[in-house]
Amino acid sequence: MMKTIHQSILIEGQQIKIEDVVAVAREGLHIQLSETIKNKITRCRMLVEKFVQEERVIYGITTGLGDLCKVSIPSDKLCVLSKNIIMSHACGMGAPLPYDQIRAIMFSAILNFSHGHSGVRLKTVETLLNMLNYGVIPHVPGQGSVGYLTHMAHISLVMIGLGEAYFEGQLYSGKEAMEKAGIETIVLEAKEGLSLVNGTVCMTGISALAIYDSIQLAKWTDIAGAMSFEALKGTRYAFDKRINELRPYKGQIQAADNLLRLISGSEISENFKDYRVQDALSLRAMPQVHGASRDKINHALEMVLVELNAATDNPLIFETENGGVSISSCNAHGEPLAQTMDLLAIAVSELGNISERRIDRLVNPHVSELPAFLVSTPGLNTGFMIPQYVAASLVAENKVLSHPISVDSIPMSGYQEDHVSMGTPAAIKAYQVIRNVQKVIAIELLTAAQALEFHHPYQFGAGTSLVYQMIRAEIPAWTEDRVFYPDLEKINRIVEQNLWIGAVEARIGAI
Repeated sequence: MMKTIHQSILIEGQQIKIEDVVAVAREGLHIQLSETIKNKITRCRMLVEKFVQEERVIYGITTGLGDLCKVSIPSDKLCVLSKNIIMSHACGMGAPLPYDQIRAIMFSAILNFSHGHSGVRLKTVETLLNMLNYGVIPHVPGQGSVGYLTHMAHISLVMIGLGEAYFEGQLYSGKEAMEKAGIETIVLEAKEGLSLVNGTVCMTGISALAIYDSIQLAKWTDIAGAMSFEALKGTRYAFDKRINELRPYKGQIQAADNLLRLISGSEISENFKDYRVQDALSLRAMPQVHGASRDKINHALEMVLVELNAATDNPLIFETENGGVSISSCNAHGEPLAQTMDLLAIAVSELGNISERRIDRLVNPHVSELPAFLVSTPGLNTGFMIPQYVAASLVAENKVLSHPISVDSIPMSGYQEDHVSMGTPAAIKAYQVIRNVQKVIAIELLTAAQALEFHHPYQFGAGTSLVYQMIRAEIPAWTEDRVFYPDLEKINRIVEQNLWIGAVEARIGAI
């Protein structure tokens, strides 16, 4: 039996934001289609049915796919063609995608169809919508996409009663999961198999989540950096507004302003402002490095917003005075997002690189002016020595993951598809980089909080003192060695879920 829909987002042609994707993918926000959107989908579908009746030769509607586009398919076999496309394309391998990525992909597909240029039936779109709304999450192997095809094929299997899906935490056959949710499976008709596996919806959904997390991560990086800056008695002149306005990158100016507001009122910063002539670059260059990454993240946001609100099927169908036209082109090519996600991986990786350098300075007695590895009795206690190793491992992994995949096109489909974007693996790769950097920043937060223990009774900054207090409310200071990983898991969960960003911004303003 279907549940009652309460909170929902109405798709009516408005500009969709990444916050909408996050709400649907992670918070379970339901979706509804406006009557206007339903009518657009239905009118376009009528054109497809007209093309079939007229026996027009149209790619993907009455022909095979890829290099098989020269093969005409009889009208009585078009349902078989659609089903075969789904079954043959559902050949992903490896560990499954996480739930939120699968839901983001499904939402992106619905948005793609809502433009009314794909030619799928309203019933097909509503089946996908009901799966999202009532918690049917297909089992989708994570590997095997060159930018499109395999992930949506596994999702589409469940729509026709095949494959596997999760419902209420349990894995069932696709048919059984749909039955338990009270959703009817469907028989696909002409073009629907192609439309379901086409477009850039897979990379778009994953990219939207990755970019949202990157935006939050940039905030965490400024917070962690400010705490390390205080603990290392940094010289705040490098954050001076006059300096940064002479090189007016938006991200640099924003990061410098964030850092100053985070340490505002710090007695450490005030007392040691003239302590050194110049700090190490991992402290002094935070506005420049954090800011450059912020600018690239914002660029990625602009790109994914275009893609979220675009029609990326092939072919695309348009109403005309002469009875409609199907145009085969390549909005389904994912190059814009492929390049963007490669660049995002580099930008976020740099946030981790500079963070690890600050972690090393915090624990290194040769430069920190603090007890070795941040324990009062080093030697007997190892303290924070090994978390820096963990951070080093994560940033090393990111250096490999940051190698661009969008430059590595491999011809396929008998040279008909002789250039592909690799956009979906680029998005997945960037997502992994983000997860790694979240862990690095979590380590820096915990390490900097421990370093600040040795600066009592000085007053910490307006923002840094709040984060320090929240850390200590969850994780006690280290006085001697204890099992480390529970503390790391706890602080990492806080970073991943962005639990404290709102509290910090309430105190010092938006960061």
